[in-house]
Amino acid sequence: MSNSKSVGSSEASDETHLKGEQSKIKRFLEATEIDVRMLGMIAALFIIWLLFNYFSGGRFLTPRNLWNLAVQSASITIMATGMVFIIVTRNIDLSVGSMLGVIAMIMGVLQVEILPPILGYGHWSIWIITLAFGIAAGALIGAVQGSAVSYLGVPAFIVTLGGLLVWRGAAWWATSGRTVAPLDENFALMGGGIAGSIGFWPSWIVGILGCFVVVYFILNGRRQRKRFKFPLRPIWAECLMGGAGIAAILGVVAVANSYYLPKRIAAKIAEEQGIEIPVEGLFISYGLPIPLLISIFIVCVMSFIAKKTTIGRYVFAFGGNPEAAELSGINTKKLTITIFMIMGILTAIAACITSARLNAATNSLGILDELLVIAAAVIGGTSLSGGVGTIAGALLGALVMQSLQSGMVLVGVDSPMQNIVVGIVLVIAVYIDTVYRKRTGV
Repeated sequence: MSNSKSVGSSEASDETHLKGEQSKIKRFLEATEIDVRMLGMIAALFIIWLLFNYFSGGRFLTPRNLWNLAVQSASITIMATGMVFIIVTRNIDLSVGSMLGVIAMIMGVLQVEILPPILGYGHWSIWIITLAFGIAAGALIGAVQGSAVSYLGVPAFIVTLGGLLVWRGAAWWATSGRTVAPLDENFALMGGGIAGSIGFWPSWIVGILGCFVVVYFILNGRRQRKRFKFPLRPIWAECLMGGAGIAAILGVVAVANSYYLPKRIAAKIAEEQGIEIPVEGLFISYGLPIPLLISIFIVCVMSFIAKKTTIGRYVFAFGGNPEAAELSGINTKKLTITIFMIMGILTAIAACITSARLNAATNSLGILDELLVIAAAVIGGTSLSGGVGTIAGALLGALVMQSLQSGMVLVGVDSPMQNIVVGIVLVIAVYIDTVYRKRTGV
């Protein structure tokens, strides 16, 4: 009898301890206001990194690979932020990959074959005109597709599936399949590479400014809560979140500055500038790549639009309940055209980065990018049923997708198997999201 009592008391003690631990975790999450799904994605990303680093013999978590990962994921990240708006409003855009291809070809022809004879080869304005023309072309394509969805009543799936075929054919037709290269030197800077980064000290300056921005948003958010008499987060929670943001920024800068130019190129630069090469060698940091800076800027702008503007509020209201949104006076047709135009503009910016990184425009650019973009948005927590999604989640989703691809390349996984893995990950992500929403009632 005494043994049964001791066992029963032990089980009760363990259960009480478990409930106490769960209560602590719950209080921590409530105090910091951390999104559980976002935290789970960050944990999953780190696990993926650690696994690939182990199986690649330590080659994954190196400054070189992480720098390249940031550059490679930039275009997918940019398009995924626009895809969040598309999916939140219960639409889909299957044409972004083909749209990227045709816009890249148009910009390639413009800066290589049309503008140089008019303005002169190497003219400073070529890249600006090319970028403006590409953005205008993206907005026009988005407006055409959005109009077909909103005014003609054709489902977005069909419109953009047609766009996938049309724009891919147009990309080939633009030059009859020719590759257009090399691109304008200033335009090519947007793709990263040896010259497409900002260097050691400018990177630290950008990082420090980013830290000030984090502090500003925390203090401003606290002021806004006091102003509207909302509950304040504990000081320790504010410090923890701010510290995590600052650590992340400084960590990214430190990694970027730990990646050095090849010795041969560093020696050439030293010779051109009359710098004496030390005995131990000359180490010149790449610094933050320009594609990464562009993608971070786009993420910030899209986050601002989603949270602080009328368009953002309308997007989530429309996705949550289209009928109620229309009855409340929201011009849903105009809104649909607007979000497709935003998607087109972001795709044009992604086309600049992708073609600039290769220093060439080919009709094969962007093939299957639509699947990676949709996967990034969905893995990032955007619900296919509409009404729910975050820009930060899309950023993490893009990092997860690109990390999988980069890691599989380092490990030596064949290309067909890479597609299989990506497809399985996408299905699992949607399943987990569905289960989560059922349990939480979101």
